[in-house]
Amino acid sequence: MSKSNKTALIPLMLCFFCMGFVDLVGIASNYVKEDLALNDSTANIFPSLVFFWFLIFSVPTGMLMNKIGRKKTVLLSLAVTVLSLFIPLFGNSFGVMLVSFSLLGIGNALMQTSLNPLVSSVIGGKNLASTLTFGQFVKAIASFLAPYLAMWGATQVIPSFGLDWRALFAIYFVVGLLATAWLGITTIEEEPIEGKPSTFVECFKLLGTPIVLLSFLGIMCHVGIDVGTNTTAPKILMERLGMTLNDAAFATSLYFIFRTLGCLTGSYFLRVMNNRVFFIISVIMMALSMCGLFFGTSKAVLYTAIALVGYGNSNIFPLIFTQALTAMPQKQNEVSGLMIMGLFGGTVFPLIMGFASDAIGQAGAVIVMAIGVIYLFTYFNKIRN
Repeated sequence: MSKSNKTALIPLMLCFFCMGFVDLVGIASNYVKEDLALNDSTANIFPSLVFFWFLIFSVPTGMLMNKIGRKKTVLLSLAVTVLSLFIPLFGNSFGVMLVSFSLLGIGNALMQTSLNPLVSSVIGGKNLASTLTFGQFVKAIASFLAPYLAMWGATQVIPSFGLDWRALFAIYFVVGLLATAWLGITTIEEEPIEGKPSTFVECFKLLGTPIVLLSFLGIMCHVGIDVGTNTTAPKILMERLGMTLNDAAFATSLYFIFRTLGCLTGSYFLRVMNNRVFFIISVIMMALSMCGLFFGTSKAVLYTAIALVGYGNSNIFPLIFTQALTAMPQKQNEVSGLMIMGLFGGTVFPLIMGFASDAIGQAGAVIVMAIGVIYLFTYFNKIRN
């Protein structure tokens, strides 16, 4: 790896931090629900809306990368993300938040599709999975900071310039501007596209390849569990322990603290440990978590369950993504688009979970997430050592 490429890793990691902005939707949707007196089904529209755009924009973004390059696509994603963070500074009505979360989802779809392949232009071979995992660690820092920033804004109105919990958007807006400027002045050499770029139909035909289809479904489950826990964990504490929203918001931070810890330690384990064994251990932790979230009635059990799913789910994405990306190295941009389209699971799961929780309580939402964990158990034999 060249010296310029080593330097390029720094702004790329800051871009991963900006990628984590999407996870503010969990705690933000809870505050919007309280502000606007919404029920679970309506409030869950917000996280579902964010991830809906992955279905629409991921594959076209893979094709866009073939035309304008990976770096320019990442810069475009940052511009859309920054705009999404700017809009809520002027209000938090239902319509304003719908527009903001939609742009946040579009920007994140562009970013997640293009940033991972851009990293592969800098780091390749056996170190790619561990580098992507470290990127997920940086992303998780932004994710677990979000609830604290929202709580600070909600309880310290004067220091946060009257923005209440939306101070979170102002802080991340500034960071987004910094990331855009830094990446813009950074030189990154990209591999030229060999042969004729794939058409839209040809991209979707890649789902006919078993490893691509199974990985796509695996990412859907991973993201569904991620967004589901992010959104549902505070509601479980409020339902079973009678906590207020500001107190229960710690559950989201706890999840991301352990997800951050999992990404940090995972970047080491993936270098020295059998990847398949590590994947199985991770999914077992998630299964134990589902049991705790379903049956738990004490703070200790519920916090332990949230920590387990945070750590267990932290390395699922880079493991699955790397399997698909390395299986078809000549179609990395297209495969990346399809894999990121799998983040549409962040739309499917919360919607179903919202209806399930309205019907039978938060245990219904846990059952939906448990189905995703069961699928991940079936994927382990696809992980190459």
